[in-house]
Amino acid sequence: MKNLIKVLTFGIMAFLSTLALAAGPSISLDKANNDLTDKESLKNGFKTYINYCLGCHQLQYQRYNRTFTDLGIEEADGIENYMYTGEKPGDHITNTMPEKQAAAWFGTAPPDLTLEARLRSPDWIYTYMRSFYMDSKRPFGVNNTVFKDVGMPHVLQDLQGVSSIDEHGNVTPAMGGSLTTEEYDILIRDLTNFLEYVGEPSKLERESMGVKVLIFLFVFFILAYFLKREYWKDIH
Repeated sequence: MKNLIKVLTFGIMAFLSTLALAAGPSISLDKANNDLTDKESLKNGFKTYINYCLGCHQLQYQRYNRTFTDLGIEEADGIENYMYTGEKPGDHITNTMPEKQAAAWFGTAPPDLTLEARLRSPDWIYTYMRSFYMDSKRPFGVNNTVFKDVGMPHVLQDLQGVSSIDEHGNVTPAMGGSLTTEEYDILIRDLTNFLEYVGEPSKLERESMGVKVLIFLFVFFILAYFLKREYWKDIH
């Protein structure tokens, strides 16, 4: 019995240690404050993803036509303004980047982003995309305070501008970008909003259905309660 307790205790401690290592260091994240009901924000985020992210990062579990329908985009408009690779509206949102070559170029193959917001959290993505800074020691000349030694170039640098890191480890305000700080933050918030949407396209529908189910159960409980009283009123 004592040996069994020791084994169980060791197993629990090992499991908790694994969780702690997986969680990594604590990072202060900025709030994305996403709004999945904001269709214009989702469309802007979709456009940013198509123009800047799709070349490396796929959404292999999301279809173009599902996205068009959910975001209120007419199929003809979607084909003209959101599909540049000759795919069909019913196809998944993928690219043609060869995985082995990508792993050689970046150190690891760029991850699929369909479930990234659910894996990392929207706040993580929002903070990460605003935390690049110049680092001449890195292959692409940039590093990131949220993801140290990341193998990804700062593909939005022309929009945000160039940042450095001060003696306290804080990223300085970006300079030289085509967008102001406020405009860039809005662009990243829209992108984050879109990535949260693709992580669970039915989230709003599910939440709405959940409220309706709870209302039904409440009404059913009231009816069942009075029905029970009616049946048992003559029984003592």
